[in-house]
Amino acid sequence: MKLSHFNFNLPKELLAEFPAENRDESRLMVIDRKKNTIEHKMFKDVINYFDDGDVLILNNTKVFPARLYGNKEKTGARIEVFLLRELNSEQRLWDVLVDPARKIRIGNKLYFGDDDSLVAEVIDNTTSRGRTLRFLYDGSYEEFRNKLTELGETPIPKYINRDVTPEDAERYQTIYAKEEGAVAAPTAGLHFSKHLLKKLEIKGVNFAEVTLHVGLGTFNPVEVEDLSKHKMDSEELIITQEACDIVNEGKAKKKRICAVGTTSMRAIESSVSSANTLNPYEGWTNKFIFPPHDFSIANCMITNFHTPKSTLLMMISAFCGHDLMKKAYEEAIKEGYKFYSYGDAMLIL
Repeated sequence: MKLSHFNFNLPKELLAEFPAENRDESRLMVIDRKKNTIEHKMFKDVINYFDDGDVLILNNTKVFPARLYGNKEKTGARIEVFLLRELNSEQRLWDVLVDPARKIRIGNKLYFGDDDSLVAEVIDNTTSRGRTLRFLYDGSYEEFRNKLTELGETPIPKYINRDVTPEDAERYQTIYAKEEGAVAAPTAGLHFSKHLLKKLEIKGVNFAEVTLHVGLGTFNPVEVEDLSKHKMDSEELIITQEACDIVNEGKAKKKRICAVGTTSMRAIESSVSSANTLNPYEGWTNKFIFPPHDFSIANCMITNFHTPKSTLLMMISAFCGHDLMKKAYEEAIKEGYKFYSYGDAMLIL
């Protein structure tokens, strides 16, 4: 498969600027790979496809308010700082992206907040837009992190052409988010309401939680025609023994094992035993799933509608089958399904 196989025309108006009014009332396209069928439902109808003993694998990462706006010393120029990851908590070192990058050099200082109570010094260049910052703040580590949270805003994706609203802090986060560390939401999970999860639980569905801290690399389009040459960014991954036990028991009983989102799928495919069971894992993964790929753990998945040439689309092609995926996407565009982070969902059986 080549990059050109993953290009399609996506009308601008199908990019979702806002989430559905209620989480579980977005639309749901149901694709049955065996029957080669496509059905149109509401997300809350997902309950009809799961029974006692089936397993949903959820990514419980939590998005932190990663986008800060500061001012450069002397000139006062407004600079966006996007926090990627903490490198050293004692020295308050962070890996960040800056915009506009050309103005930001080693030794520059940036000031944040109306009272300039938070200052950062640029100590290294990492990529064209990447910098290492050392934050300077009078206070304990906990106070410093609280300050970052206070000054930061929800990192809704760049394609959303509007200001962040207070609602985004709630809606660009799954209701089961626990472990802070993502700079992008695992968006398939956004469709689950508390009510729907409770109904699934009452039905006997089991939940296995994994943690994959989604990085900005999730938005990087592939730029090489030969997919095997594409390099994924590494993301931190934790799979507990408890999660493995839930998944492997379901697998042994031939139940439905459903990866909720491409991040959950990438997580579990990063830690498969030789017996095709899920292994515990703590570390980093840069797994890139593209066709052809044999999936070892999940036999169904829930996902959003993805953008052209994205690694996410390639995974869906590998799982769904390329021709069926293309047919589904053509139908989604014709039917006006919403795409991307705040968009509609797809269940692939």
